Amino acid sequence: MARRIRSGEGRRGFTLVELMIVMTVITIIVAVAVPIYQRSIVRAKESVLKNNLFTLRTLIDEYTFDKQKAPQTLEDLVREGYLRQVPVDPMTGSNQTWRIIMEDAMASVNQTEPGIFDVRSGSDQISLEGTPYSEW
Repeated sequence: MARRIRSGEGRRGFTLVELMIVMTVITIIVAVAVPIYQRSIVRAKESVLKNNLFTLRTLIDEYTFDKQKAPQTLEDLVREGYLRQVPVDPMTGSNQTWRIIMEDAMASVNQTEPGIFDVRSGSDQISLEGTPYSEW
């Protein structure tokens, strides 16, 4: 007895149309996910920057209160034990790019030796809020 093979039986695999549909769906999902992922990375860096600025400003104030003079450099905070190390500016990726704002000699605690009054990011980029990081 001879067996007949039906025309559709025995063929396995996907058609070109099915593969194109799957590739299109994957492309759409990736196109939506990548910008969301990149924005979440920027938000995380902004959060770290805000935390680092808050910490540095608090420690500058504590140092100034304790020593009755403002620190001359951020390394003074490390030398005196207020910090283990100068934190990294997450927007520039370096701990050497902090923008130091020195206090006015007339407004300083010790008028002979004005020191650090404030610290800001050295980045020239714009935040997700629309303000420059260097103004935070």
